[in-house]
Amino acid sequence: MCRQFGVGPPTFDHLPKERGSLGEVANEAESAAVRTDKSDIKREDGENMKKRIFMQESEATAFLKRRGRRSTKSKDEVNAENRQRLAADERRREYYEEQRNEFENYVEEERDEQQERNREKTEQWREYHYDGLYPSYQYNRHHI
Repeated sequence: MCRQFGVGPPTFDHLPKERGSLGEVANEAESAAVRTDKSDIKREDGENMKKRIFMQESEATAFLKRRGRRSTKSKDEVNAENRQRLAADERRREYYEEQRNEFENYVEEERDEQQERNREKTEQWREYHYDGLYPSYQYNRHHI
């Protein structure tokens, strides 16, 4: 294994060791807290807030691991995933429809401009080559 050429799995030996990493904290903690707003927390309501925010380790474990990898999903879970998938499909469909409409408008404008330039050039050519007869003399000749 040659580290100087980037061969082999990465190692993090060169990084300083941190105390209190997330893994250590998770192993030592019995519960977790989420702070909602700084103005909500007061010293006299400290115990009430702890009761509202903290949950037991068993509840947290059950919340984070609702089911094993091989167990079947609940109907609510399947329905939620399907709703998310359908919403993503709808957003994707709307995005591509909008892109297609913008491109079609661009192409239509370009085509109109090209036709206008072509019409102007044709009119200029006809004015320059007009011989006073309509239809012009060139197209009225009788071929023998």
